[in-house]
Amino acid sequence: MSKSNHFSTKSVFGQLISLIDDSLIKKEVKKCDSDRYTKRFKTKDHLISMLFCSFSKCTSLREISGAMLGLSGKTAGFQLNHIPKRSTLSDANKKRDVLVFENIYHELLKQYGSFLSDSRIKDIINKQVKIFDSTTISLFKDILEGVGRNPKTGKKKGGIKVHTVVNADEIVPEMVWFSESKKHDHQFLEKLKCDENTIYVFDKGYNDYRAFEHFTNHKTGFVTRIKDNASYIKIEELDINEQIHNGVLKDEIIEIEVKRVRKYRNYD
Repeated sequence: MSKSNHFSTKSVFGQLISLIDDSLIKKEVKKCDSDRYTKRFKTKDHLISMLFCSFSKCTSLREISGAMLGLSGKTAGFQLNHIPKRSTLSDANKKRDVLVFENIYHELLKQYGSFLSDSRIKDIINKQVKIFDSTTISLFKDILEGVGRNPKTGKKKGGIKVHTVVNADEIVPEMVWFSESKKHDHQFLEKLKCDENTIYVFDKGYNDYRAFEHFTNHKTGFVTRIKDNASYIKIEELDINEQIHNGVLKDEIIEIEVKRVRKYRNYD
């Protein structure tokens, strides 16, 4: 049996970097032409530096540069050819297109995605379960005040809203979408791709009957909480199997009337 040379005499960070195939990086660098006009600080060095930043929880470029400088003589273990100065990192972050890193990320996700979770929901129900929710980041109150909501308290907060979609059997986001914080959550639903192999799970903050009709027409499953004042007609009440968890109170087929007074984005 041949032995793996990934982990011999390497630091933990070096072991992680060794899982990124050099040919993958070269392929994406060539595709995006990301090393054009670059003499020393190549895309691979840039990638390793920013991964070091993430794993070491550095909070500034100066901190990254200083921490990596302390590793002089040990960089061969994680394939770093050039330790960057703060200004070098800053220039690279400004000038190098992020697309090359995005492509590397997606290729790695394809390669190692099956190892990210011990339980594969898709293998059980033969559908991909996708969960999404939103959070609001309040920042630059004076600058972004115009994109904030108008709460009853009168204290308007500026910021951005972040919607994140995650596959239930993975630990990394499939999609991240930014919007003004004053936009209602349900407007994000039009960004989702519908197909019969997907089930979306989300909170009632995204409640939108027109979107629900759109999901139904495209045979896309969804699980959410219904609003307390929802108006619907019960079509049929189903029996609850004894094997079902006793937290299930009712299993009903219902019909909800969808108003067609106004045209609504992509759901028509």
